[in-house]
Parts: sequence; C-alpha cells; structure tokens
Amino acid sequence: MGKRILITGAAGFLGSHLCDRFIGEGYKVVGMDNLITGDLKNIEHLFPLKNFEFYNHDVSNFVHVAGNLDYILHFASPASPIDYLKIPIQTLKVGSLGTHNLLGLAKEKKARFLIASTSEVYGDPTVHPQPEEYWGNVNPIGPRSVYDEAKRFQEAITMAYHTYHGLETRIVRIFNTYGPRMRLNDGRVLPAFIGQALRGEDLTIFGDGSQTRAFCYVDDLVEGIYRLLMSDYAYPVNIGNPNEITMNDFAQEIIKLTGTSQKIVYHPLPQDDPKQRQPDITKAKQLLEWEPKISRQEGLKRTYIFFKSLSSDEILKQPKQFNEK
Repeated sequence: MGKRILITGAAGFLGSHLCDRFIGEGYKVVGMDNLITGDLKNIEHLFPLKNFEFYNHDVSNFVHVAGNLDYILHFASPASPIDYLKIPIQTLKVGSLGTHNLLGLAKEKKARFLIASTSEVYGDPTVHPQPEEYWGNVNPIGPRSVYDEAKRFQEAITMAYHTYHGLETRIVRIFNTYGPRMRLNDGRVLPAFIGQALRGEDLTIFGDGSQTRAFCYVDDLVEGIYRLLMSDYAYPVNIGNPNEITMNDFAQEIIKLTGTSQKIVYHPLPQDDPKQRQPDITKAKQLLEWEPKISRQEGLKRTYIFFKSLSSDEILKQPKQFNEK
C-alpha cells in the first residue's frame, strides 16, 4: 500500500506544486484548503486521479482525516503582505491553532510533520546573509507581526512537540519563491512587477530600490522540501536561492524580460519591510546535498510564459476582499 500524505494549503502556489511532486512519487495525497487565498484551478488537474482527495476545510478548526497518514506538510497560511495585512487574525490562527491541531493529528497518526516556516522569522535582519542560528529582529506588534510571529510560534510549538512528545518534525524556512501558479495580484514584488508590465503600468518600487531579495524557483524549492522531509534533521533549515539582487536591478530585469518600456516610480517603504534578504544555505548543502539549479533568467522566463497565458480578466483583476473572523 502506498504511503499517504496530508498537504494543507494544497490549492495555494506552493501547496499545489507539492501535491504534484508527491503524486509523481507515487504517494496517496490528501489535499486540504479553505480556499481563502488558494484556488482550485491550481489542483483541478489532480481531481480525476484515484491517488488524490481534497477537503475544503479550515485547519484552525479541529482536523480529522480518516485512515493512516505517514506525513503531514503544513503549508496553510496567507503568504503575501497584501493577504495577511487584510486577514491578520486568520493569519495568526492558522499559524497557532492550525499548527496545534495538525500536530495533534500527527501525534495520533504517528506521522512525520513538516511546517512551512519563512525567512520572515528573521524580521529586518541585522545579520547578513541569514543563517539558521540567527534569532531575528522582529517587531512583535508591527503590521507584519501577524505573519512573522505566527511563524515563530509555529516553530516553537513544533519543537515542543518534538522534544516533549518525541514527534518526528521538520522545519523549512522558505525564502522568496516564485513560479507558475503565483497569483498575479498577491502583492509580492515579482508578480507585481510582471502584472504592471502586462498592464502597461509603471513599475512601483517601495523605498529607494537598494533593498535586496533572493528569488528561488519553485521546482528547486520543492526538491529541497522533499529532501528535508526524508532527512532525519529536526531543526530549521533555510531553503532558498542565495543569488541576491537589488529591487532596482530586478525591475530592470523585468523590463528587459517583458520587452516593455515603462518607467520606475518610487513610493515610501512600508513599516518593518526587510532591507536585506539572502539565505545562508550551508546547512542545506551539507545535510541535504541541495542547492538551487534553475537560474533566475530561466525561472523568470517560465514564470512570464505562465502569467502571459492568463486571461485578460485575470491580468486586470484586483486583490480580493476578505472577511475577517
């Protein structure tokens, strides 16, 4: 009998790619998502498969899955500022109550548990690049704290279950990731720039453009997550691409890629926005023999092809409104 895995946030950008990977590896995949930021379009190709089942459920409420589970991947959470600033309470709940519910399920099923943490646990870092040993520089009551602190709590409770209950746990700290199935209107810099280019709008940079990001293509990230899950390492591991770039240079890359001629406009930097973001991936190289393989040039080309294939309605669509619970 094939191994069975629960993936929360399954209809989201990363969750849907993970569903594809584990289906491809021969697993029985149980997808779960409340569709508040996810989209069934991302996984509709999996519905005809006998190895895939889907539950529309909010993991902040009690989670029940009948039958055995070998692995649980907790990827349910708003992941872009435009989302988590609109639904701050749900963001905190999925990181705290949701993680607690799923840890309880993992304990009951004796399943190995992996959480999607984030480079945001480092806040606006004073150490560069960021190694896993760095404890971070996070404003606990700032606008971004609903995401940053939810993820920090998520790591803390996961480690508590590991040390107190002996649960097999894994923690991946994900740095900026991109690729097909991102929402064009999710507010993150890469889809924002490409969306602006496709609509013929000027490219918007917040701050003076000297801040940096390091972008990892989704296929590389999924490979790193897979290797971490199969490893025997319980502590956090950075997975990301250390190839750092300033926002000014990145905007120029997008203009060149899209063949458009917009100008760049500058707006004030939002509060607590990180000035630098670059993963130290020494641990991933040593423990998992992993490093990214896909260049930014190649990854951007694939992502642009995906975004260009969207309908004009989707390209023009504004971010959706949320009801806070």
